[in-house]
Amino acid sequence: MRNFRKLEANEIECRISEIPKSGKGLFLLLYKTARTDAAMLDETVGWGAWQNDFKEIDGKLFCGIGIRRTDTDEWVWKWDCGSESNMEAEKGQASDAFKRAGFKWGIGAELYSAPRIWIPADRCNIVAGDKPRCYDRFRVALIGYDDDGKIARLKIGNEATQKICFDWTA
Repeated sequence: MRNFRKLEANEIECRISEIPKSGKGLFLLLYKTARTDAAMLDETVGWGAWQNDFKEIDGKLFCGIGIRRTDTDEWVWKWDCGSESNMEAEKGQASDAFKRAGFKWGIGAELYSAPRIWIPADRCNIVAGDKPRCYDRFRVALIGYDDDGKIARLKIGNEATQKICFDWTA
């Protein structure tokens, strides 16, 4: 089986995972989209050499990604289940299951090595209240990996301020 390359900055999304009640900053998570997984599969194994399937088991939606071995022509499958999203429950669950199955193949597995990403309040626009909120959008401006494939360099920009708000080196 082929190895998947590491994700590039433009293939990684950021989302706010938590804003503490103090409103002194926020935490971000890095993630990949299902579109990224599909594009990576097409690029690495070819559009005709992979497929996906969904099954419901005990009320949970599982997705499997099968990749055809070139030496034996047999299909090898890796499966995982997803969780519902806050926006579109079923679509989110299917997308999450697909992305998790992609992780099983190694697509974007390097994201698990990301540092804890803290953005101080002076680098984002937090709206105070009982539950502080932030509507800024963040993007990965730069990512670098060490010899073991772990994230070793990370810069994140705030699109609202057009400034780098997180700059980290291992």
